[in-house]
Amino acid sequence: MTTVHEHYSSHLAPIYIWMAGGVSAAINVGESDLLGLVPGLGLAVDLGAGFGMHSIPLARAGYQVLAIDSSELLLAELSRLAESLPIDVKCADLLSFPALLPCEFKPRLIVCMGDTLTHLESVESVCLLAQSVAESLEPGGRFVATFRDYTKPPSGDSRFIPVRADDDRILTCFLEEHPNHIQVHDILLERLEGKWATKVSSYPKLKLRPEVACEAFESAGLRARLEPGPRGMQRLVADA
Repeated sequence: MTTVHEHYSSHLAPIYIWMAGGVSAAINVGESDLLGLVPGLGLAVDLGAGFGMHSIPLARAGYQVLAIDSSELLLAELSRLAESLPIDVKCADLLSFPALLPCEFKPRLIVCMGDTLTHLESVESVCLLAQSVAESLEPGGRFVATFRDYTKPPSGDSRFIPVRADDDRILTCFLEEHPNHIQVHDILLERLEGKWATKVSSYPKLKLRPEVACEAFESAGLRARLEPGPRGMQRLVADA
């Protein structure tokens, strides 16, 4: 089975900015995602930062940002787009973030946006993340995540999800249900030298019940709540 890292490296990362609608549109969406949710300024950690959809708005708002992702290609784009903004880029697994924190102070904000939480392998991994978040946040700090609830997946033709299309590229997702995960098949058609080429890759996403995710962060000692999130996702907010 292709891992999340392998899928992004070979398939999604090269087209991710296009898939998100372009840099400007994506950063505007990222800023909107965070509106009204960020506490006072300080250090912000962006888990699954990608090319900076949320890191850049946070840095522009005055945060010192630690941006973590496993894709070197997307982080290279983030470094290029960040220019002189205070963003420290690290290529690493999101569960390893505590080892990357600066020694001098704790984060005021940790975010894990855009369905990144379901990239974890198991509920036990979510619990490990919750414990690390609780131990890392400064008093009064906040964790914010958005993710999709795959415990009630679409069926029939609804399993085919158009992502984006233009004259030279078409991306469609197909969702295949398994007991503990959803297998996401990304079907990419690209016009190359006047001919259409098809490339298919798939990766697993965790079936994570929102109530279970909320309980994991509450059990770690945070005050957690669920609410409707953007683009059909769930939003989890947990305060220290």
